[in-house]
Amino acid sequence: MDTYQLLEDMGQKASAAARKLTAASPEMKANALMRLSELILEKQADIEAANAIDIAKAEEKGLDAPRLNRLRLTPQTIAEMAEACKFIAQMDDPVGAIETQWQRPNGLLVGKMRIPLGVIAMIYESRPNVTIDSGILCLKAGNAIILRGGSEAINSNLALAKLLHEALVHAGLPKESVQVVPTTDREAIAAMCKLEQHIDVIIPRGGETLIRKVVEMATMPVLKHYEGVCHAFIDKSANLAEALDIVANAKTQRPGVCNALEGLLVHKDVAEEFLPMVTAELGEKRQVEFRACPTSFPLLGKHAVAMTDSDPGTEYHDLILLVKIVDSMQEAQDYIAAYGSNHTEIICTQDYNRALAFMREVDASCVAVNASTRFNDGGQLGLGAEIGISTSKLHSYGPMGVKELTTTKFVIFGQGQVRQ
Repeated sequence: MDTYQLLEDMGQKASAAARKLTAASPEMKANALMRLSELILEKQADIEAANAIDIAKAEEKGLDAPRLNRLRLTPQTIAEMAEACKFIAQMDDPVGAIETQWQRPNGLLVGKMRIPLGVIAMIYESRPNVTIDSGILCLKAGNAIILRGGSEAINSNLALAKLLHEALVHAGLPKESVQVVPTTDREAIAAMCKLEQHIDVIIPRGGETLIRKVVEMATMPVLKHYEGVCHAFIDKSANLAEALDIVANAKTQRPGVCNALEGLLVHKDVAEEFLPMVTAELGEKRQVEFRACPTSFPLLGKHAVAMTDSDPGTEYHDLILLVKIVDSMQEAQDYIAAYGSNHTEIICTQDYNRALAFMREVDASCVAVNASTRFNDGGQLGLGAEIGISTSKLHSYGPMGVKELTTTKFVIFGQGQVRQ
């Protein structure tokens, strides 16, 4: 069977599974999720063995450190996957819920009912834990999903898919509800992008090149984010000690992820006090390199290099931080509008009105006051897990949990009314 025929067959099976999932009870889905949580812990050795094969091959090929880190399944990661299954299982099931209802003058009762999207295709790199996160979220939301992971994670993904299938069958649900593409052939991506008769939406997660390629090829809607260029604005009224902790966490906890801090904008009134603090904490202690504007350069010491025209808007994925002094909050917002990626923006301030203005006026999928950019994450926001962070506004903006993987349809309750 060639790649196109393989994906066509998977698409047909996913469509059939999606129809059955629409009728599945909340109890059946919760049963599958709880069994999967047990299996992940019971089969931890098998998961680690499959992941070790992928890690060894990736090291042989010279995969860079950030991608190796994302590829590795640690005992903590495995425990978190199991816990996510239980968390999602215990959430309210959104499918079939009527969220709002109103009565028309003719007596018709009109409502909006939450329903699954249908069949979702997911393309992603490294991160085999995404296989579990995506599978459990789609299952809870009543969607079937086809997963195409990166070639570097094929053994890990197939091992996890086996557990997903076992849990689905245990609960009386079709195992084709979650399918992992078993080939590393790059043609699989092109084939998926042409299956609009079976796939309702496609979600690419990975580098900008991959996402733009999918957008160009796809014949169905694409939920996407290209980059995570996140900024922190340190207002003139900020608690500087608190702001320093926030900036250090946002930049250095995991610099290779999409919600890591890439740009620091500092109000001119506090720059002379705050930037030496940043130099000591991030530069000296954590070896962060600063790409500094001319005004901030003298305040950042030996760890600073002059900012170039290519620095604004760059997603470094490294211990590198752009630093710019601004004259006002409006200048900070203008800079974010020009160079941000609609992912995550934060303000550190003790001024309530300025905090509200920043939250209202800055366009990003998550805007935070006095909190790290690292909180823009499905698990951290209470969604249990996420299938990705959308920086396009149709039909979801921000982390996509269970509810974001559904849509609504109009439902009408009548008593024999006919239109006049």
